[in-house]
Amino acid sequence: MEDTIFMKIIRREVPAHIVYEDDETIAFLDAKPNVPGHTLVVPKKYARNIFDVDETTLNAVIRTVRMIAPAVRDGVGAHGVHINSNHEAAAGQIVFHLHFHIIPRHDQSEFEFCWPKREYPRDEFVAVAEKIRAQLI
Repeated sequence: MEDTIFMKIIRREVPAHIVYEDDETIAFLDAKPNVPGHTLVVPKKYARNIFDVDETTLNAVIRTVRMIAPAVRDGVGAHGVHINSNHEAAAGQIVFHLHFHIIPRHDQSEFEFCWPKREYPRDEFVAVAEKIRAQLI
């Protein structure tokens, strides 16, 4: 088991503003939030990320995300939430312990900078789809 900052929060070795906890998951405010109310949902059972988490643990985390999301939205008077999870360093994962961000959003412009858009040429659409389907066989 990795000794991540999240494991230290779970063991109460590091303080955190915990908003919810059950036998399988914990939710707390991000120490360096994008906006007030930015909350993390973490499994108590260590998993590095989506690539190695077992289905039972992932289901528990998603149940908690689903329950916490409206509380975050309503608690800070937001109009929606952005739910995000990064998996491996190339995708922006900093803490290598599975976690989901619930980030309250008041306006769509708050996150447009992080989602650049590009067009696929038709042949690239086909090639990329074929490569992904080949991995599922």
